[in-house]
Amino acid sequence: MSKLVIVESPSKAKTIQKYLGKDFKVAASVGHIRDLPAAKLSVDVKNDFAPKYAIVKGKEKLVKELKGMVDEADFVYLATDPDREGEAISWHLANVLNLSTEEKNRVKFNEINKTSVLKGIKEPEKIDLDLVDAQQARRILDRLVGYKLSPFVSQKIRRGLSAGRVQSVAVRLIVDREEEIRAFKPEEYWSIDAKFTNPPSKKVFTAALTADENGKVEITNEKQALEYSSRLDGAEYQVSSVKKGTRKRSPAPPFTTSTLQQDASRKLGFHGKRTMKAAQELYEGMEISGIGATGLITYMRTDSLRISEESRAAGNEYIKENFGEHYLPSKPRYYKTKASAQDGHEAIRPTIPSLSPEKVKQSLTADQYKLYTLIWERFMASLMADCIQDTVKVDIKAANASDSAKGRYCLFTANGYNVKFDGYTKIYEAGTDEKKEKETALPEIKKDDVLRLKSLENNQHFTQPPARYTEASLVKELEETGVGRPSTYVSIVSTILQREYVVREQKQLKPTELGEAVVKLLKKEFPNIVNVKFTANMESDLDRVESGEVDYIAMLHSFYDGFEDTLKKAKADMDGVKIQLQEDITDIPCEKCGRMMVVKVGRFGKFLACPGYPECKNTKPFVVQTNAKCPVCGGNVIEKKSKKGYTFFGCDNYPDCNFMTWDKPTDEVCPKCGKSLFKRKGGLLVCLDEGCGFEKKATRKRKTAAKEEE
Repeated sequence: MSKLVIVESPSKAKTIQKYLGKDFKVAASVGHIRDLPAAKLSVDVKNDFAPKYAIVKGKEKLVKELKGMVDEADFVYLATDPDREGEAISWHLANVLNLSTEEKNRVKFNEINKTSVLKGIKEPEKIDLDLVDAQQARRILDRLVGYKLSPFVSQKIRRGLSAGRVQSVAVRLIVDREEEIRAFKPEEYWSIDAKFTNPPSKKVFTAALTADENGKVEITNEKQALEYSSRLDGAEYQVSSVKKGTRKRSPAPPFTTSTLQQDASRKLGFHGKRTMKAAQELYEGMEISGIGATGLITYMRTDSLRISEESRAAGNEYIKENFGEHYLPSKPRYYKTKASAQDGHEAIRPTIPSLSPEKVKQSLTADQYKLYTLIWERFMASLMADCIQDTVKVDIKAANASDSAKGRYCLFTANGYNVKFDGYTKIYEAGTDEKKEKETALPEIKKDDVLRLKSLENNQHFTQPPARYTEASLVKELEETGVGRPSTYVSIVSTILQREYVVREQKQLKPTELGEAVVKLLKKEFPNIVNVKFTANMESDLDRVESGEVDYIAMLHSFYDGFEDTLKKAKADMDGVKIQLQEDITDIPCEKCGRMMVVKVGRFGKFLACPGYPECKNTKPFVVQTNAKCPVCGGNVIEKKSKKGYTFFGCDNYPDCNFMTWDKPTDEVCPKCGKSLFKRKGGLLVCLDEGCGFEKKATRKRKTAAKEEE
């Protein structure tokens, strides 16, 4: 062996080894080999925040093996990921393995294919110490906040709590949104919708009441709605104007880390961790039938919208061959990256644009295939021509003979479109969290046409509070406010869920009482820690460290000196104060003293405890009961949590009975066998007794305004 290449991932090592051949050996560090030990602060605050690194526990043998490989090699290349974290891993490797940080031994490639890897090996660089300093600064900041603030929060609220620098801001966003929802007061409004045909056409289309002879109409109660309905008795509906136009819709840019996570959540139902796991695998490469080992996408942690001209040319060629030249825009489309972006890499794109998802499907797992399809389609669409739509807006005057003579009328409006040229939508359309008004194609309509009324409906509505954050919308908010960076979004969401400051209900993120208590405390005593602008400015300072504009030790001093004073003041202000969380009283008596047990939250989740503590220290597991009975043994069906935090249901006679299901228990019973029915996704009610097999569609319960008031 003459040359050694060290990467972080074994699968990445396997792919690269095939490109470099027998003159190289590729080894993996399996992430960081050195870090700040968790048992103590490991930062010398009095000595300019000098970090006290140590070999990661359990990696001593690996380090010894790597040292042996280095001794045998003529030259060592460090080829970790091309970002701050990867640069820091290379720097730690150099220090532990006694490699020079002044030598050109750092190899970077944005995509893992033979051309990029060989080019990187031919053009090594020095380790970028500014990038290393930026990563060290982030690591030290997070350690200082976590290890200094967490004991204070634990002492004041509950033992075992922790407070993170960026995670606390994310929890605050979720808590603030919940407070907005609670404070929201719905306002009533009504709409009047008419359905028409334009004989001889039988096509039905909808128009909404928008104005009358006095201008725009706003209906705020049922009385007003009924007044308009009575005005329309015996009315004639005649088209007063038809406005036709054309609009262009342009494609979304190729993915960044943030937009990939958002679209994977909306379209595939993937959580961030699942998305990034599949993306990492696609980047690191796998064996593709007929091609060999290759990475299928570029580096997946990026906030850049740039793409290489080579990939643009390859994508354009594919579009021409498969769709025709008219699907390309007259001029190449370039997307502008945000000013705050690091722009260190290209956007996320396929490494070989001609490799359509169907060509690689047999070589990929289900998740890999779904995500590759999303990335490939988005990239291809970003190169394609606009979608051209012919639009039409129809105004319809409605009046009976009496009103018409007085110049009174109601005006209904219908909007529609036809696709003149599908353009990029032939491949892909971006997802959105916003509800759009539905537009459909209208029948042929001309001015003065008299329409036939099919139905007229008065519909009651109420304004809606702002929606709770989903993982996708939270990531979008973090990106737009400048909190966190592409590599941190997944860990932010995972951490706040794991700490039980937030729970996931359906796809929505809802703060727990614990999360609200922590945010309230931090807002009062440490306003900067949960201040969005302050945290975003700190991210900008880290970017300036990376670019060499700011010394990272000076940056740490500017934060910590004020933080330490705030911590001392908070400890003095709250000396002897303990924040009590509200405890839910159950109807379960304590077996030892008879008091009704309460629900408490510990570091491992909820449990039942006797309120008589410390006289009575009885505790027991917290069980969420349902009204359903086990179809196997007749025991009670209870709610359970998997190791990854997902809810499922099982029998409380476990382990004697192994019944479990993801289907939700209901109060209904099977008409055939009398056992409990369970609700599946899509609303199907099923009997899970093996000998029965009964199923039916669930009936949707509609609440009227009157019932809601009752």
